[in-house]
Amino acid sequence: MPKYHKKALFSLLYSMLLASPAFTQNLPSLGDRISGTVSLGQEYIMGQQFLAQIRRSAPTVPDPVLINYLENVTYKLASRSQLQDHRLSFVIIDSEELNAFAAPGGIIGVNTGLFLNAESEAEFASVMAHEIAHVSQRHFARGVDEAQSGQVGQIASLLASVLVMATSDPGHGAAAISAVQGRAMENQLRFSRSNEAEADRVGQDTMFAAGFDPEAMGKLFERLSAINRFRSRPPEFLLSHPVTESRVADARGRASRYPLRDYSVNMEYQISRARVLAHYNPDKPGLIEESQRLLDRSIDSFERDVNRYTLAVAYYENEMYADASITLAPLIEKDSNRISYVVTQAEILTEQNEPGQAINFLQRHLEINPNNHALTIAYVNALIQARAYKQAAEMLENHSINRDTDHHLWFQLAETWGQAGNISKVHQARAEYFSLIYDFRSAREQLQFALRIETDNGTAPAELARLQERIKDVEQRQLELNGQ
Repeated sequence: MPKYHKKALFSLLYSMLLASPAFTQNLPSLGDRISGTVSLGQEYIMGQQFLAQIRRSAPTVPDPVLINYLENVTYKLASRSQLQDHRLSFVIIDSEELNAFAAPGGIIGVNTGLFLNAESEAEFASVMAHEIAHVSQRHFARGVDEAQSGQVGQIASLLASVLVMATSDPGHGAAAISAVQGRAMENQLRFSRSNEAEADRVGQDTMFAAGFDPEAMGKLFERLSAINRFRSRPPEFLLSHPVTESRVADARGRASRYPLRDYSVNMEYQISRARVLAHYNPDKPGLIEESQRLLDRSIDSFERDVNRYTLAVAYYENEMYADASITLAPLIEKDSNRISYVVTQAEILTEQNEPGQAINFLQRHLEINPNNHALTIAYVNALIQARAYKQAAEMLENHSINRDTDHHLWFQLAETWGQAGNISKVHQARAEYFSLIYDFRSAREQLQFALRIETDNGTAPAELARLQERIKDVEQRQLELNGQ
C-alpha cells in the first residue's frame, strides 16, 4: 500500500493562534445567550484556519483507500445526524496513538490508531458519531460562551486544544499545554462531562439512524478502559474523553433501549484496517505467517475474505508482489468491481514494475466510476511509474476540480508537473498547496513566478489575466487573515 509521508510532527498551535491577527483581531462578535454565540458561518471560517494549521504541523496520511472510507462512513453518519452545516473536511493523522477529534466548521480528524483499536466498523462509527455530535451540538460555540465574550486567549485555547490532542506523540499534548499555562489550562481545554455525555447520547442516536449497532459504543469503551489500566499515561483520546464505569454503563443501557435489528458486517472497514495494521507491524515476515494462520482458521466466508486480504497486504509489505497478486485473485474474482480490491491490485502491479498492466486494469473501472479518488490516484501513480508524466499531471489537474481542498493532491501535482517539465504549472500547483496551509505570502510568490514565465512565453492574454486575478485573490485572503 502507499507509504505514508512523514512531515514535521508538531508545533504549538496555541502560540500560532494567539500570534495570528486572524484570531486576535477578527474574532467574531458573540451573540446573546438565547440566540447562541458564534454563527455557523463563523465557525466554518475558524475551522478552516484550524485545518490549515493541522496540515502544516501534523503528519497526515494520503492513502486514498483510507480517505475514501473515512469520507463515506462519516457522510453516512452526518446525513442522519443533527448537523445543520454539512460542509465537512477530513484529515487522517499518521500515528499509532488512539485519537479522534472534531473542530468547529465540520473538521473531522482521526489518527490511524483508531483503525488499530476499533475492531469493527460499528466501533469505528461510534467514535465518528460521537465527534459529529460535538459539532452538531456546537460544543465549541457553547464553550466560547462559557469562556465569556472577549476572552481571546481562552477562545483560541479551546480551538488549539484539538490540535494539541492530534499530535502523534502522546507526550506532546500535555507538554505543549504545560508550556503555555500549565495543568489548569489542560483541564479547561477538555469538553465538559455534560458535553461528553451529550455527545455519547446524540452519537448513539445517529449510529442507530445510520444503520450501525449502537451497542458498539459501550463495547469499545470497555476495551479502551481495560487497555488504559496497563498504561502509565492514557492515550490523548482518553485524556480528552475519559472513560468511566458510569459512562460505559450509560452507553450499554442506552443501547438496550433501541429496537432490535440485524446489523451487517462491512468489508470496506476491514480492508482499511488491514492496510493500517500492516503498515505499522514491525515484523513484516511474521505478518505473513500470522495472516496465513488466521486464514487457515477462518470459520466463515467474511472472516476468510478479511484474512485473505490481510495476507495479500502482508505479501505486498514484504515486496512479494507475485504472491500478493495470487492471494488477492480469489477476492477479485468474487467481487470484481470492489474499488478497494481493484486499487490494491493496481498498487501491486505498479510496485512490480508493471504499470502498463495496472493502467489497463484500471481503465475499465474508471469508466464505471469516473472521478473516484482511490481509482484516480492509483491510475496517476501507474502513469508516473510508466514515465507518462504529462498525462499523469493532466489527470491530477482534472481531478483537482472536484477535490480543490485536497492538499496532498496539490503537492503531488506540483511534483508531477516538475517531472513533466512544466515549471509554470509547478508554481501554480504549489500556490494552491500553500493557500491550503494559509501560507499566502508563499502562494503569492509562486503565482508571480508563474506569471513571469507565462509573460516571457507570450502566453495568451486570457491566461495572464487569470493568473493576475488569482494573485489578487490570494492577496485579499492574506489581508483578511491579517485583519487589515
